[in-house]
Formats: sequence, structure tokens, C-alpha cells
Amino acid sequence: MDSRIEIGTDERGAPVVIDVEELLATRLLVQGNSGSGKSHLLRRLLEESAPLVQQVVIDPEGDFVSLGEEFGHVVVDGAAYADGEITRLATRIREHRASVVLALDGLEIDGQMRCAATFLAALFDAPREHWYPALVTVDEAQLFAPAAAGEVSEEARRLSLGAMTNLMCRGRKRGLAGVIATQRLAKLAKNVAAEASNFLMGRTFLDIDMVRAADLLGMERRQAERIRDLERGRFLGLGPAISRRPVAVKIGAVRTKGNSVAAGLMPLPTASAEEMGVLLHDGLAEAAALPPPPPPPTPVVDAGALQDRIATFTPPQPSHIPPPPAPPADSEPLLREVLAEMAGEEGCTFQPQAALYQDFSVRCRMKGLPGNALDASQFARRFAIAVAGVDTESAECADMLALASSLPEDVVAPFLAIARSAAEGEPCPEDDELARIYGTSSPRRVQRLLDHFEKQGLLVVRTDFGGRRTVTIPHLNLTTAAV
Repeated sequence: MDSRIEIGTDERGAPVVIDVEELLATRLLVQGNSGSGKSHLLRRLLEESAPLVQQVVIDPEGDFVSLGEEFGHVVVDGAAYADGEITRLATRIREHRASVVLALDGLEIDGQMRCAATFLAALFDAPREHWYPALVTVDEAQLFAPAAAGEVSEEARRLSLGAMTNLMCRGRKRGLAGVIATQRLAKLAKNVAAEASNFLMGRTFLDIDMVRAADLLGMERRQAERIRDLERGRFLGLGPAISRRPVAVKIGAVRTKGNSVAAGLMPLPTASAEEMGVLLHDGLAEAAALPPPPPPPTPVVDAGALQDRIATFTPPQPSHIPPPPAPPADSEPLLREVLAEMAGEEGCTFQPQAALYQDFSVRCRMKGLPGNALDASQFARRFAIAVAGVDTESAECADMLALASSLPEDVVAPFLAIARSAAEGEPCPEDDELARIYGTSSPRRVQRLLDHFEKQGLLVVRTDFGGRRTVTIPHLNLTTAAV
């Protein structure tokens, strides 16, 4: 089953897709001022991915309850349950893989934070056998992970912030992928926002938010003005699940609607000023003397019926997702091409392996290859070979590759670079070049590496009285040129 969904179109009208499988591993941050189309974007994402993955929506305004009518999401009214019941419901949600909307619009902000914290903590603490993949979408995330203390109690803020931090920082290993949306990046706790690798940035006006959004998108600060000029419903996207370069996205249409009042104009009343005055003042004194009306009763929810719905939840079946393209018959030349492109980029050896592997997966998909064409360990070794400039198809290199196969992945590149130089009759690479290949800026680490190779019997380093260095590889009967 194809894990890609179409989120909208770019400036040329070409479809822009999100890889849901990649999103589960790398999380998403959505930012945009009120009226920028942020909730519309979340709705599009949830609707398109509903047939593919379990969804849990933390909904502070009750905007997403309509997903239940169209896609069968179970709507849980947070105001109707005690803490213990919320905990038990969340545990069963993970067990039965039910897609749910936790509606918190019936609670004050302090109660919303406590209820969301209890719910997220129960999702996080589910038994290991229930760690199924799920998208956990949190709208108005700045309410639940505030950057600074506000008017709510310190206990509620601490519980909510801790639950959000667990979701974004540690949730991936438990199958929980956070999708958080906020009106202002400056109001969102930095340790929560920093864990997202994918970004969709909408219109924003304050300089502090524009600069921070531009930094996350890898744009120069003078380009931040572009974020201010975005139209409603348009976002700039970046990340391994979206695009390797910032792309402008016009979000597509949705099938469900929220509870918010539509922004627009409507005809004013036709009553005259005198008639309107009578309407406003008629029986005013008598009405003021009456006691205030009682609040509407909290609807009685049958917890058993709700638990039965969770236990029997059936996700909607995909109907419009195109089949994945067939991989090329001979993928090895394309794999070598991708690895060579990555190895040729400046500073590539200084990048973390996780980031390099994500980049590799995206590049493979762009060439029609599966993103998991190599696993992480295979990629690390093949990337090291590419950095060293060794041709895996060359018969002359077979012996050195066989010798390097017994080495740890992190030292394969410098060893092969020395072996290749010896095979070609060239001098041993300078310490600065070996440091670059090794991914370090410390010459002492290079010297310790050469000492380690000598102790293992892989190399013999010799410096003659003229100060010229040669390196011999006894197992291959090769020696570099003296320099």
C-alpha cells in the first residue's frame, strides 16, 4: 500500500505529497496565525491519511468532531469523564487501534490541560504489545506546551508540558508520531518544537515568529518577508516527509467542516433605530431581576457503549490512493548514483547518520526506488565506500573491500581512502583530508586512528629520515607513494 498522500499543489499546479510512513518517524510542526488556514491543513492531512494510519486528535475547540461522521472516528467528550476513565479509555484506544477525537471544548483551559496530560500520558504508558503506529495531532499546541507560565495553575502546566515533551521527544519509539499546530512559535516550548523534522509554515506577521520560521525552513533571514506575504491556505513545506527543499503548497479541498463561524459578510438587520431600541430595552428590568439561567446539563455518556465502539473500530478503506510505482528492474546503478551525489556534498561526513539516512531515503524515492532500499547499517557502509571514492564494481577493489568488511562502519571510509591511494600509487592522504573523510576536525583523532590500525595489523606507517611518510597495507601488499 502506498504511504503517500496528496496534501495540495505547488506553484506550478503539480501535486505535493506527504509520505505518511516517513512522517511517523520524523513528526510535523504546523505554524500559522489565526486565519492562515492552519486547521484546514490539519483537516486535509487527517482526511487523506485516515485509511492508512490510526489517528488521535487533541481538539481544544471541538473543530474536528465531524471526522466521526465521515470517517468513523470515535468522539470522546473530555468533560464527561473522570481522570481514571480517561486513562482507561486511552489504554483501550491503543489496544484496539481506534481513531478518536478528544473534544475538550467543554472544559476551561486548566481542565483542558489536565485532561490532555492524563490522556497523552496513558497513550505513552501503554503496554509494549500495543505500541502500534498512530498520528497524534494536537491543535493549538501552545496551550498544552506553553513556553512560559500563564494564568493556569503551575501543576496543570507542568503535567501538560511533560506529556507533550514525552510525545515529541520519546513517542516515536512507542509508535506515537506528533503532529502539532500552533499560532505562534514564540509561545510554544522550544524543546517540543525542536523535535519535529517536517514543517509547514503559514502566514505570520510578528518579526520574532517570521525569523524563527525562516530558520526552521533553512531560509536566509532577509527571505523571512515571504512568510508574511503568504495567502490564506498557502504554506511553505520542508522535511524528509515533504520535500528536501522549501516548497510552496496550496492546501487542497476537504470533505468535513469545523464548528467555527465562517468569516464573511451577511446582510444587516433592516429594523430602524427606534425599532432596534425597543427590541433591546423591552422588559429589560424584569429580565435583569430574574436569576441567571442554569448551565446546560452535561450530557450523560454511556462509558460502556463508548468502549464498545473503540473495541469494534474499523478504519475506512482507502479508495483513491494510487498504487506505488514499480521499482526499476536494476536498481544498483541508481543506488550508486544517489550515494555518489551524497558523498560529493560538502560537509556530508559531519552530518549525523540518522540525518544522512533520512536524506538517502528521500533521494531514493525521488528516483523511483523504495526508501528502504538499504537498511541503516547497509547504508552506513555503502556511504563510507562512496566517501572513500572506491568503485564497488571494480575487480581491483574487491580485496580491499573484503578486508574492510571486518571493520566497524565508522572507520571504513578513512581505511579505504588510504587503500585506494596505495592501489593507485598515490601518496597517503594528508591528515586534514583523512579528518574530513573521518568526519572530525581534530588531527589528534586521525593520529589515534592510524595508531589503532597499526595495532590491529592493518597498516604500517613509516617515516624516513627525510620526513617522508609511506603507509603499507600488508594484507594487500600495497604501499602509498612517499611524500
